[in-house]
Amino acid sequence: MPAIQKYSNIHEAVKAGDVNELTKMVKCGASVNEIRGRDKFTPLHTACDIGALEVLHWLMWKRADPNLCTPQGWTPAHIAAIRGEDTCLQALSNNNVSLNVRDNYDRTPLHIAAAHGNSFCLYTILRNATEIDADDKNGWTAVHHASFHGHLGCVQTLYKWHAKTDVTDKQGNTPAHLAAMEGNLLCLKFLVSCKSDPNDILKASNDLGEVPKDLASQFYKENVVNYIEAIEWKKEHPEKSENLSFPAHVAASRGNLEHLQMLVENGIVSINECDSNGSTLAHKAAGQGQTHILQWLIEMGATVSISNHVGDSPKDLAERFAHLACIKLLQDASPEEDEITQMDLRVLSRNSTAQNTNKNDQALDRAKEKVQDLEEELNIARKNYSQLGGMISEEQKQRKDIQEKNQTIKELETQLEYERLRREKLEAQVDECQQQLALIGANFTSEDTDASSDISTKPSNQVPTKYAKSPKVNHKYKTEGISIKRSVNNGKKSAVK
Repeated sequence: MPAIQKYSNIHEAVKAGDVNELTKMVKCGASVNEIRGRDKFTPLHTACDIGALEVLHWLMWKRADPNLCTPQGWTPAHIAAIRGEDTCLQALSNNNVSLNVRDNYDRTPLHIAAAHGNSFCLYTILRNATEIDADDKNGWTAVHHASFHGHLGCVQTLYKWHAKTDVTDKQGNTPAHLAAMEGNLLCLKFLVSCKSDPNDILKASNDLGEVPKDLASQFYKENVVNYIEAIEWKKEHPEKSENLSFPAHVAASRGNLEHLQMLVENGIVSINECDSNGSTLAHKAAGQGQTHILQWLIEMGATVSISNHVGDSPKDLAERFAHLACIKLLQDASPEEDEITQMDLRVLSRNSTAQNTNKNDQALDRAKEKVQDLEEELNIARKNYSQLGGMISEEQKQRKDIQEKNQTIKELETQLEYERLRREKLEAQVDECQQQLALIGANFTSEDTDASSDISTKPSNQVPTKYAKSPKVNHKYKTEGISIKRSVNNGKKSAVK
């Protein structure tokens, strides 16, 4: 009896994340590249659309085609970039799927992620050697898309990865033109801060001769117009610069803590004093990343929730210029603002953890079983390949190592044989020297024996010492030796006469 299927098609099983049922459906003849009629999605598109990572892995194991497109030219990578599923993008990259593929408008997943404000997807895509300044049919880069849609985080991410912020599209518009046109003041401020001279951004003209201020006026973006006019007024009136009127703000901006302490402690300036733009000392310190100044101001009781004329708080400036230490200080100084958000995040994390614990455990078990099955199949494939006369890279490396070891052993054996012969030769020389030493010793012994026998020999007519008289030594004829001359016979001869 055939098994009853729980889902009418493979796309429903993918949405449910049911890998076991997918396996059964494929065994019964379902295709892993089946196209859904409504939007022409394949199962890979559906998995990336809902972030079903385990299903995505399973489909890639089953050789699903990652290059199939929808009528808009979107591949599964484009869908993952739209939905912000950076884990799916990483899985596709791990399976050697290109992230530089283009849709019908020549937009890559990088353009799509920037347009939808998915910063984590940007990091994943940029780590895979993506061309950061690639443009689409309109000449828009990823910075154009992020600036047009007002995604400041994406603009900052792209700038950190050295994307160009002054590149023009086919109509001569820079990202600043698009940000001003849509009233995205934060993006415009960041783009202006990327250049040493604001006029490099604000005075750039497109093909129609329009600057960002003209486009902001045309589309009634009053906040952008006021911001640009404030910069122009400051440029035209340098005599009213804050350097002369607000020395404490200059000290806070430059990080001169001693001068700032002197001004505040002596009562010359107030700790919450505002300049002509409504910026406090905390604004200046947060905008320039002067952490020690900001910490001192907080300890002295400065109010960090004041907004300037543009509506920016010190925390907004710190976030715009990505001064993380300043952001942390300002969050700790006003914890009540983030209390509700943090509580919501904790509740959401608990709920999601409780709901996904069982699913994650089951997914890990299935992934482990899959690894074991693939290892067994790989071992069988290696044996079959070797039986047919092939040699895999590991075997080649192993054989090369064995040959190198055998060569080393031969060299060591040759050296050992040489040392053995050298030792035998030295031992023969030692034996010969010992024989010569023995012969020389024997000669010395015989000479000593002869000398001692000559000294111990006495004459036959020698009188015993007991009855001998002391001889008279003739000192006149004294020599080195001892000569004794007896006169006994001479006396007898004279008597006979």
